[in-house]
Amino acid sequence: MLYKRFFGYALNVAMIYTKQHDGAIEVVNDSFMKVFSDISNFNFSNTFKSWLRKIIINTAIDRFRKEHKHYYHKDSLSLCIADETVDVISKISADDVLALLNKLSEIQKIIFVLYEIEGYNHEEIGERLHIPVSSSRVYLTRAKKKLRELYRIYFNTYDERFKQG
Repeated sequence: MLYKRFFGYALNVAMIYTKQHDGAIEVVNDSFMKVFSDISNFNFSNTFKSWLRKIIINTAIDRFRKEHKHYYHKDSLSLCIADETVDVISKISADDVLALLNKLSEIQKIIFVLYEIEGYNHEEIGERLHIPVSSSRVYLTRAKKKLRELYRIYFNTYDERFKQG
């Protein structure tokens, strides 16, 4: 019953950290295995959702580290677009944001989400991902730059619903 009740929530959290639906399902299933094996340590002063979210995030990070243990990340070529200020549009949906995040490299996406959404600092990110703090900062900067570029292309060029006029 617990699995059914929180599956949708868990999948949404996992999708933020993975690019593939199958990978997110694996993270969710692994997370629930951890929940069921460690339920006796649940602290009732916290909400179950926050405890589950922490487990999902840690499971996604562990999965990333395992899959990229000997992988040296190479950034794809940057798009050539003039650096202008991007206006934030209130009509952008969560699906639009997730689609943009999925266009980042996996490490850029994870670092961006951990820093900007979850509130981790670079020291914590470096420790969790086993990367230098300076690399965390570089990946975050590159992620933000690429998101600005992708935003301009996706919303200002191809998506008519966001054009002013």
